Amino acid sequence: MSIEVISDRASVLLKTLVERHIRDGQPVGSRTLMEESGLPVSAATIRNVMSDLEDRGFLVSPHTSAGRIPTAAGYRLFVDSLLQVQPLTADAVSALRTELNPDKTSSELVQSASNMLANITAQAGLVTVPKQEANQLRQVEFLPLSGNRVLAILVVNEREVQNRIIHTERPFSEEQLREAAAMVNQRFAGQALNRVQDGLLREMHDARAQIDAYLRDSLDLASKALGQEDNEEYVVAGESTLIGNATAEEVVKLRELFDAFEQKKDLLHLLDRCSSAEGVQVFIGEEAGYEVFGDYSVVTAPYSDGVQTLGVLGVIGPTRMAYERVIPIVDVTAKMLSQALAK
Repeated sequence: MSIEVISDRASVLLKTLVERHIRDGQPVGSRTLMEESGLPVSAATIRNVMSDLEDRGFLVSPHTSAGRIPTAAGYRLFVDSLLQVQPLTADAVSALRTELNPDKTSSELVQSASNMLANITAQAGLVTVPKQEANQLRQVEFLPLSGNRVLAILVVNEREVQNRIIHTERPFSEEQLREAAAMVNQRFAGQALNRVQDGLLREMHDARAQIDAYLRDSLDLASKALGQEDNEEYVVAGESTLIGNATAEEVVKLRELFDAFEQKKDLLHLLDRCSSAEGVQVFIGEEAGYEVFGDYSVVTAPYSDGVQTLGVLGVIGPTRMAYERVIPIVDVTAKMLSQALAK
């Protein structure tokens, strides 16, 4: 939607109204607009312009107030044509650079990015976990523990180390564990984790056909170690901040939003759509395609390792969020996370 759809005067008044509504969340009246817009017009003229904007679907009058608030279409016009994006402060850039340290593991970077998005924007920060096909097995080691327990040490990608305790059907000696690790490293090192798991399942099927009990047990051990990948698909931070800033009516709607976080399906579908886009995407209200987002906006950007897109990060908050701050924060965070993962 372009700025030409409304007059210059209407643009100034709509921008003033949206910015005021973002600040305090209350309907905005003509007297307030006359004082804050700086336009040399009467209150009656402002009421006429507001009435026209309401007729065109950019504003709505709550039945309890003579003032008006923006609709999703009004916010969309504001974001697309009237918004003046603010650059990040030096403090925010410094904090992001410190937290998104390339020496951290990918899981630590994802958590840090989510926390920083929530802290800086005072909304909910969300980051999807890097796609499994982006994680390559470098090396695996098995160490015996007490009972039928084994410590699996996985080296993933260049520097990330994951430790997992697995329970086995029978005890393994140190020598048997070394042989099992050597077998996995020889056959699967350098492959994506999901391909390793598929390969293990195929070889387990072949091993059963050959009735090789030791090979079958070794493959089962490796499959358990590599199959315990964290099922968490995205990390969310800042829910408590959303609740703290919400009105009693908004808290009820927030419960529905948090239920969507738990159920994942709709949110993951939306984020999957965002992963194939370039740059920052802004979904206002039901533009996201789901009723649960009707009173919220989602601002996202994809992140990568310099070669391929690994996931999406973003911010979720009320439609009256401070877009001029949120959009550049999401953009810069995605770029910094990409730089950290590329090193």
